[in-house]
Amino acid sequence: VQLQASGGGLVQAGGSLRLSCTASARNFSRLTMGWFRQAPGKEREFVATISWSGRTTYYADSVKGRFTISRHNTENTAFLQMSSLRPEDTALYYCAAQRLREYLNRVIAGDPNEYDYWGQGTQVTVSS
Repeated sequence: VQLQASGGGLVQAGGSLRLSCTASARNFSRLTMGWFRQAPGKEREFVATISWSGRTTYYADSVKGRFTISRHNTENTAFLQMSSLRPEDTALYYCAAQRLREYLNRVIAGDPNEYDYWGQGTQVTVSS
């Protein structure tokens, strides 16, 4: 499975961006999709996850209410709609995919070690 993230860019604080992650996978509808980010000098951190069906989502507290994760299984694409962006959202954003597990909970969703495939990252820079 190959993941291609896109949609990053430079935006002013308070602005919006939509990231896309397209997967080259015939079984995309059986993958849990997640977004993580990594700022310079910091560890990679969880942002959001969506289950294979789209019915379950998890968010980091820092983005809850501002970011929305979604997916179009027929298009093999997951999205991260980011609004009310802040300078502290500046980071390299990665999409990741997790093969279908027996169950999904917040701990599994937020652990980068639980993901099987990673994209190359797309840069988001928020100016103040």
